[in-house]
Amino acid sequence: MTLTIHSVESLPEVAAEFLRLAEGKRIFAFHGSMGAGKTTFTKALCDCLGVCDTVNSPTFAIVNEYADTAGDVVAYHFDFYRLKSVAEAIDMGAEDYFYSGAYCFLEWPELVEDLLPEDTLHVSLTEQADGTRLIEF
Repeated sequence: MTLTIHSVESLPEVAAEFLRLAEGKRIFAFHGSMGAGKTTFTKALCDCLGVCDTVNSPTFAIVNEYADTAGDVVAYHFDFYRLKSVAEAIDMGAEDYFYSGAYCFLEWPELVEDLLPEDTLHVSLTEQADGTRLIEF
């Protein structure tokens, strides 16, 4: 399946359609080069879910937790770019997050592939020459 982000203004609509098409998935592994839009798209998804926190890349924290004001929707946003080994992910309790039932949005998931649940949705984001972004899943 492929969706196209034509502009920043189209992000809310694309994010809503993505979640609809994801059919109840909770774990999303985002693959793409630096600057492809992984963090920006995660922010749009969190907005769609009603998460009220400011969404920033968790590059230094490794994981950020977001929740709606009622605490009914919880999302974890991971950035595994700085990890050196899968042992670091295990030590931080990544598997506990993955199997918590909460939404998990993972940037740079390649290092933790072996830890991911079987039903993880792998998503590729690529920037096109005209500035649009393709989301393939």
